[in-house]
Amino acid sequence: AGDVPRRQLAGRRRATVAPEPAPELSDAELRGALEAILLVVDEPVSELVLAQVLEQPAERVGPMLDEIAAGYTAAGHGFELRRAAGGWRLYTRPEYATYVERFVLDGQSVRLTQAALETLAVVAYKQPVTRSRISAIRGVNCDGVIRTLVTRGLIEECGTETDSGAFLYRTTTLFLEKLGLNTVDELPPLAPFLPDDVEELADATR
Repeated sequence: AGDVPRRQLAGRRRATVAPEPAPELSDAELRGALEAILLVVDEPVSELVLAQVLEQPAERVGPMLDEIAAGYTAAGHGFELRRAAGGWRLYTRPEYATYVERFVLDGQSVRLTQAALETLAVVAYKQPVTRSRISAIRGVNCDGVIRTLVTRGLIEECGTETDSGAFLYRTTTLFLEKLGLNTVDELPPLAPFLPDDVEELADATR
């Protein structure tokens, strides 16, 4: 009977054993991991958060960020790593602001091509729809046009098709804003603008 408390105590000891600490990354691994995270953040991220995510000592993260920032500056890159709002984030360098501004503004003002408009219409009325379905309806490969529409923020991926695993596409909130619509249900009826046999042609491509 005297063994019972000892067994219970041993069980409690085993239950409270702390997990093993994460292995320490080499300087090269830490640098690469930090750069990968900083490429995808859309707001400054703190050293503490980065240390927690990477499971590395916080005292290593700060100096490595300083080293990365200094390296970018010394190499003359068009971007820099900068402290801002209590965290770190990549920014374009001020001396290149004119070119960045020109690119952003031109990208917003350039009109869509006829092919892009046709593809956008197919997505709008058939969504969610796959690339192959869009290409079949238009009769041409639409991969490049779809990439353009995704880049412009007018369409987006919305899952995959159950049978084929192909990506599905739909219109975005920006698309509705540009057309002044609340939902896609407010799109005008398409039938009056189509030839009589369009549905038979579309069904034949499925």
